[in-house]
Amino acid sequence: MNKKISLGAAITFMIVVAGITFCITMMVALNHFNDMVLNVKEREEMYKKISNLDAEVRQNYADASQIDEEYLSDMISAGYIQGIGDKYASYLTKDEYEAVLQEQNGQLVSIGVVLAKDQTGYLKVLSVQEGSPAQQNGIQRGDLLISVDGTDLKNLSLEDGEQLLKGNIGEKVTVVYRRDGVDTTKELQRITLSEVLVESRMIDQTGYILIREFSSSAISQFKTAVEELIQQGAVSFVFDVRGNNSDSISSTNDILNLLLPAGDLGTIVYADGSTRLSGTSDSYSIDMPMSVIVDADTGCAAEYFALMLREYGKANIVGTQTMGKSAIQELRPLNDGSAVYITVSHFLLPSETDIEGVGVKPDYEVKLSTSEGSEAVLTDETDTQLRKALETVNSKVVTEESSTASASE
Repeated sequence: MNKKISLGAAITFMIVVAGITFCITMMVALNHFNDMVLNVKEREEMYKKISNLDAEVRQNYADASQIDEEYLSDMISAGYIQGIGDKYASYLTKDEYEAVLQEQNGQLVSIGVVLAKDQTGYLKVLSVQEGSPAQQNGIQRGDLLISVDGTDLKNLSLEDGEQLLKGNIGEKVTVVYRRDGVDTTKELQRITLSEVLVESRMIDQTGYILIREFSSSAISQFKTAVEELIQQGAVSFVFDVRGNNSDSISSTNDILNLLLPAGDLGTIVYADGSTRLSGTSDSYSIDMPMSVIVDADTGCAAEYFALMLREYGKANIVGTQTMGKSAIQELRPLNDGSAVYITVSHFLLPSETDIEGVGVKPDYEVKLSTSEGSEAVLTDETDTQLRKALETVNSKVVTEESSTASASE
């Protein structure tokens, strides 16, 4: 028997549903409002404390008149970023931000050398850019940089040593370099150089590509390197991302698109829990044996690069356990020309794997011996990780050639 609901009952039901919905909405909104009020109160207390501290210093510090206001502001900002608990975050002053923007555009004001820490404590020249002041003044791969403008580089960090070489266009810098135990002093002029982020060469029939950083500038350099190596007869590839901990996933996707077949390229997860597809690859791919070399300083985009190649069955991974960093940072400018570098998202692989704090376990774990040391003192013959990577791709080439020969018989 059909039962009809009266108009009055229907209206009453709708009013009840609307009332319940309104109550739930108000409860959620009230909780959100209370959280906002609490945050405002907490921030108000923080601002009061800073104001109180500033007043005490201004009134009682003996040298208050000598305070460098810009430096003080930078240190307060740096302290704030240090206190938020983001281990990857950092504060950049105006000058530091301008330098980063310049490098992001692929431009670098320096003398044209790539350096690494050497076991002697000095900085060793890994490569010299063609046409650079360094090359024009006789500096070669393998030389040791001893000092820059009178500052001894022994036991100075790589970052600090590189910073000494940077400066304004046209400024001169005096460097002392050592070769075969003989020190040479040269005065070089800093110029604007296109930053070399990708280096490549043939090792027998294998194309070796070193990727120092994943960025928009690296995409065209990588594509050119791949094309040139294939023209030179490469039948396999070894990609070296040791020491690479850049975080441009979008640039990495553009590079992966050259190597991988059609498919999805992972997921980006944001602070509010929302997600989006990291990217996709088209149907074009390079079907050659590949290997990726990693180490403890391989992080974020470089880990993503290695794992995506492995997940698609395109490459094995050689080296040591990686950094374990899926956190992605963005550079956010501030009103006064400075900037902050903060974590805004994480990436997940297509398998929904998050490597934060875990890292990548290589297919072939190969450590560099103490005698081999860092990248600065390695050669193709002494680099055991490179030798293993070459061995794995060469064995695949032989297997594929044998399979092709058998199929044709």
